[in-house]
Amino acid sequence: MEIINGDESKELLEAQAHVWKYTFNYITSMSLKCAVQLGIPDIIYNHGKPITLSELVKALSIPQIRSPYVYRLMRMLVHSGFFAIGKNHEHPDEEGYMLTPSSRLLLKNQASNLSPFLLMITDPVIVTSSHFMSTLFQGIGSLPVEVAHGMSIWDYFLKHPEFNKSFNDAMACDAQFVMSIVIQDCKTLFKGSKSLLDIGGGTGTAAKAISEAFPNLKCMVFDLPHVVSNLKDSENIEFVAGDMFESIPSADIILLKWIMHDWSDEECVMILKKCRKAIPSKDKGGKVIIIDIVIQTDKGKYESTESQLCFDMLMMVHATGKERTETEWEKLFLKAGFASYKITHALGLRSIIEVFP
Repeated sequence: MEIINGDESKELLEAQAHVWKYTFNYITSMSLKCAVQLGIPDIIYNHGKPITLSELVKALSIPQIRSPYVYRLMRMLVHSGFFAIGKNHEHPDEEGYMLTPSSRLLLKNQASNLSPFLLMITDPVIVTSSHFMSTLFQGIGSLPVEVAHGMSIWDYFLKHPEFNKSFNDAMACDAQFVMSIVIQDCKTLFKGSKSLLDIGGGTGTAAKAISEAFPNLKCMVFDLPHVVSNLKDSENIEFVAGDMFESIPSADIILLKWIMHDWSDEECVMILKKCRKAIPSKDKGGKVIIIDIVIQTDKGKYESTESQLCFDMLMMVHATGKERTETEWEKLFLKAGFASYKITHALGLRSIIEVFP
C-alpha cells in the first residue's frame, strides 16, 4: 500500500472536493427549479417579512410531515445564495427565510422575472441532449440534440408547440430583462435612427421595449413564419415573416440579440453580409447591433467566464454555433465586409457590439 504524507493527503482531498463540486452542480440547478415550481420566491415575497419554516410549509399547502424536506431544500438554496436567513420578530425563537437579489429575479409578476429561462434551460429536452455530448467526438456526424431527439432543435420547436412556447417565453423574459438595462444605460444606441429591424425577435418583447422608449423609431420584428404568423402589428411594430438566410428587409439599424451564437462562422458571415446590404452607410446611421457573449479570456479578472463557457458547451450540444472571443468576432466582421466595430461590456455576461459598414 502506497504511503501518503500530510501534504499529499490535503492535495488529494482538495482534488476530490473539486471533482465532487462539479459532479453535484446540477443538483443546485434542480433544487432551484424545484423552488420555482413550488412558488417559494413568490410566497416569501408576498409574506412581506422573513417567513419561518412552519409558515412556509403552511403556505405551500403540503402536509407538515414534509417539513424536513422543505428545510433541506431551503438549506441548500440559502447556502447557494438564493435565499437568506433573517429574524422574524413575531417568532423571535425561529429564523425566517428572506429573498436575495438573485431570487428577486425569479418572482413571477415582476418585469425582471427570469423563471421562464431557468425552467427552459433545465427542461428534460435540453438536459437529455447533454447526455450525448460524447457523440461529438466519436465520428457519428450528428449533434447530440439530434442523437437524443432524432431531429435538430429547430425542428423540435416546430413539432412540439409546448416546448416551443417554453423557449419563446424564455427568450421573451430575457429580452425584457436585457432591454430594460440597454434602454436605461445605453440610450445613445438608437438616437437619430428612423427604423430598426429585430432579426429573430420572437414575439416582439425587445422591439416593444425599444418602441416605447423611442416612439419615433419604427420597429420591425423579423422571424420565421411559425413564430410571427399569428402576431398582430401595432402602431410602431410590424411583424415580418421570413428567413434571414434568404433575404433581410432594409432598416437603419439591424438588431441581432442572442442570434449569432446559434450559428457557425460560415453561417454568421452569410447573415452579416445580408445585414450589410440591408443597412445604409455609416454616415447615414447604418449599423448592426449585436447583443451576445464576448468571452473574456482573462479568467482572473472576469468571474463570469465559467458561465460563458457553459453557454458555449450548450451551443456545442444543440446548435452549430459557439460563444466567441473578441478576436473571433472581429474575423467575422472583416469577412462580411464591415469596416469597424465597437464593443461595450455593459450587460454582465453579454456585451453590446456595434458593427459599422
